[in-house]
Amino acid sequence: MSKIRILWADDEIDLLRPHIIFLREKGYEVEPVNNGSDAIELAHEQHFDIVFLDEQMPGVSGIEALEKIKEEFPNLPVVMITKSEEESIMEDAIGSNIADYLIKPVKPTQILLSLKRNLENRKLAGEKATMNYQQQFRELSMRMMDRLESGDWAEIYKKLVRYELDLEKSEDNNILEILNMQKTEANNNFIKYYEENYYDWLHGNSDDKPILSQTLIKEKVFPLLEKPEKTFFLLIDNLRYDQWKIIQPMIENYFRVEDDSIYYSILPTTTQYARNALFSGMMPGEIRKHYPNFWTDEEDEGSKNQYEYELLKEQFKRSGKHLKTSYHKVLNLDFGRRLADNIANLMQNDFNVIVYNFVDMLSHARTEMEIIRELADDEPAYRSLMASWFEHSSLFEIIKYLSDKNVRLVITTDHGSVRVQDPVKIVGDKNVNTNLRYKYGKNLAYNQKEVFEMANPDDYYLPKINVSTRWVFARDGNFFAYPNNYNYYVKYYRNTFQHGGISMEEVMIPVITLKSKS
Repeated sequence: MSKIRILWADDEIDLLRPHIIFLREKGYEVEPVNNGSDAIELAHEQHFDIVFLDEQMPGVSGIEALEKIKEEFPNLPVVMITKSEEESIMEDAIGSNIADYLIKPVKPTQILLSLKRNLENRKLAGEKATMNYQQQFRELSMRMMDRLESGDWAEIYKKLVRYELDLEKSEDNNILEILNMQKTEANNNFIKYYEENYYDWLHGNSDDKPILSQTLIKEKVFPLLEKPEKTFFLLIDNLRYDQWKIIQPMIENYFRVEDDSIYYSILPTTTQYARNALFSGMMPGEIRKHYPNFWTDEEDEGSKNQYEYELLKEQFKRSGKHLKTSYHKVLNLDFGRRLADNIANLMQNDFNVIVYNFVDMLSHARTEMEIIRELADDEPAYRSLMASWFEHSSLFEIIKYLSDKNVRLVITTDHGSVRVQDPVKIVGDKNVNTNLRYKYGKNLAYNQKEVFEMANPDDYYLPKINVSTRWVFARDGNFFAYPNNYNYYVKYYRNTFQHGGISMEEVMIPVITLKSKS
């Protein structure tokens, strides 16, 4: 591996000889110059990994040398060193995209720390993350053998997400493989827990009932409506907890996180069922029974979520809430921009709902478009693509606009998604629904050990289309495949992100409360 090369420009470079010797003994190559002009010339002639610039050199100053070097090499890290602690000089340097800022007199250890921070940060962070995870691995494994409750599972999932994000910096493939194996173990244990308790949660027979889709607004939003601030409820369809953690740093530049929680999606973990339950405060079967005009069966034509606002207003009415509200669903770029341009008009309302469908569209596009598959080839790339969208989205513009207003934000979702790998054979007639993670019908054939079965959907408040309707759900990374044209079907859908079944990624989803910093 080649040595790291440092260009160091200072008009008193001879006085820095001990520092240079120290760095050379540490294995660095240092090229010293005593003026800004030579620094610019040498930077163009030779390759350097980092540049140290004295800010107050006579002739061409450090700031001027910085601008010239950055014109040609915008990604080359430059560390500014100065005697001055004036705020205006610091701002000039920072505004010129410096990598670090040191005040004279500098010690050799300060220089070494700056080098490691700028050139070895990812490697050191990866090593630290690996060590932390190795220390926690056994504790997590032992914890999963305990009798856990819903809050315990949420904490375990949060830890696994944190380790997954931290270990992205690691180059150790072995530790990543161990983490994936532990995630699979956790998912298997969580799925058993979910299946054993789901019926009791729905029927109020458990003291361990988590917040579910149909209770989310009552438990997380209604208390906020008693406060003086306006409330904006931002629902990003199909947002996983790991994706929230990726966009959180961007949002925290403008808002302070008051509550970072996980709630549980109902089954099926899809928009039609989970989101309708969320806005209505009722389970799908109850909506179908009490509000037939606001429910569309899967076999019927038209959108399955076209009455979300009507269902929300009915929930408010049942709860005695009389507020001025609005609802907007963003399905395309143009509408998102128009909403951002007119966001000031929503400040007159007590409660505003904005639904963004981008992440859901991304997961479907990843399945159907080869170029999106390549851009989001794995979990880190999938997160990165989502973060890139968010950073340049109208949703982020809206959040920035609201940051200096007296508002609270709730950021949440209706379900997550899981990367599917393993096919599970199922046979059904032509009327069986098309989702890869759950099926329902009257003539389904499958291996009962491979699915979570609801023989009587009434028990789970799901629509029962006819007397013999059964529902089955895929677990973890499984997906349903029909025997005919099996190999083509499996190849096409393997390694895609799907939802509708049971996994930590689909079920345990974020609900975040934020308050403006201003």
